[in-house]
Order: sequence, then C-alpha cells, then structure tokens
Amino acid sequence: MDNDTAQKIRESLTADCTKCFGLCCTALNIVASSDFPINKPAGTPCMNLQSNYSCQIHSQLRDKGFKGCTVFDCLGAGQVVSQVTFNGQSWREHPDIGKKMFQVFPIMEQIHEMIAYVAEALSYDIPDDLADKLRKQLKELQDLTKLDADNLLSLDLVMYRFSLNELLTSASDFVRKNTIDKMPGVRKFKEFDHARVNWMGKKLEGKDLRATDFRGAYLIAADMRNTDLRAVNFIGADLRDVNFSGADLSTSMFLTQMQVNSAKGDVKTTLPSYIHRPFHWIN
Repeated sequence: MDNDTAQKIRESLTADCTKCFGLCCTALNIVASSDFPINKPAGTPCMNLQSNYSCQIHSQLRDKGFKGCTVFDCLGAGQVVSQVTFNGQSWREHPDIGKKMFQVFPIMEQIHEMIAYVAEALSYDIPDDLADKLRKQLKELQDLTKLDADNLLSLDLVMYRFSLNELLTSASDFVRKNTIDKMPGVRKFKEFDHARVNWMGKKLEGKDLRATDFRGAYLIAADMRNTDLRAVNFIGADLRDVNFSGADLSTSMFLTQMQVNSAKGDVKTTLPSYIHRPFHWIN
C-alpha cells in the first residue's frame, strides 16, 4: 500500500447521513448541558428526528442549543452499521433489531476511528518495518467492520487500542523527530513533549509549536490564533473552544473532524486534506 492509497482510505471515512438510519440521533445517550438542551436516553429517538431519518432543525442546531450535534462525527460508521451490518434493515421497520443496532453503532464508530488513525500513519514516510505492522493492523480492523452484530458486540476493543497506541506513537515520534532535526539550532526531542499537559485557556497566539506532542492534552479554550501547528500530534487532545483562527494545521497528526468541529477557526485556518472546514467557522 502506497502513501496515496492510505490517504484515500483516510479521506473516505466520512459520514453519509442519507445511508444511515439516524443512529447518532437515536443510539447515543444525551445529557442536558451547554451542548444539548435536553436529556435523551440511549436508544430513544431525538424529538427532532423525522420519519426519513433527517433532522428537522439541521440548519438551526447551534441556534437552538444543539451545539453537540454539530460537533459529532461518526467517520462513516452509521452507514456501515445501517447498510452492511444490518443489510439495510432499519430499527423503525424492524423494532426487534433496534437495541442491538444501537449497541453496535458506538463499537463501529471506534473501529472507524482506529482505521482512520492507522491509514493516516501509513500516509507518512515512516520506516518499512513500522509500515508493515500498521498494514497488518489496518487489515485486521477493516475485517472487523464486516463482522455480524453478535461478533461485534463481543469484541475487546481495549486490546486493539492498546496494541495500536504503540504503533501510532512510534509513527508520530518519527515524523516529529524529522521535523525537529530540520529546525535551526540544537533542540532536544523531550522539549517538545507536552503529552497530557493542562494548558486550558493558555495564550499561545503566534507561537511556533511545530512537532509538539499534545497527546491527551487539555487545551480547552486555548488561544492558538496564527500558531504554527505543523507535525503536531493531537491524538486524544481536548480541543473544545480552542481558537485556531489563522493557524497552520495542514500537517497536524491524528486530528479528527470531531476535534476540529469542537474548536473555533476561520477561513484562514489551514487544515489537513481529510478535514472539512466546519460550517460554523464560516458563518
């Protein structure tokens, strides 16, 4: 598998709501908060879900307090569960499969997230032995998406995440070290390690943060306007309300659509090819 093929796999992991039975509007548990104005138990359709599985307030979600809906992204898991796992049978027409379908959805979502991370890692210029291990992992994860509902429900996803974490960290470290080595002056690799740091609300406007490791970092409401964030590892970072206006995220690593949707930005923010500019950034 070459880099271009891996990148195409990553870019293909996008939601197609026209092929899904409104699973994100039904399967998930919602707790009233600043992101949602209502409480909704898992398995109960949202009051805004229409009979054709579309949202009747889709264009007004943020105005009506459903900010969380505009952040969520299933990476295409919804249509796979709807059309592949359950062969196009909907929970409305076949109520007996509803409970199992709703339980499978978050599992498929996690598998798609792992596939996205692996495919992205394979799109980088990394050592052959590491690429071989990632290709094997990708094949295993892609095979999981073809399992039936019962087998999906019996999966130990923690095991898959544990084995994958080491590979993704190795890929990230390799890319980051190459970037650091090209920077002027002598820089120590550990200087760029800010994994799990708590920088909530930190003022970082205009900073050169290239090749920083922000794994699992708390960056809520940080000011990152006009910041250079190329080759930064954002896996698992909390980016809610981070201001990325004018920032360069073009080669940021393991950045998800959901992370970007939860942040702030503008038309000058540079994003990776597989990330879509959120509608609320423009409007």
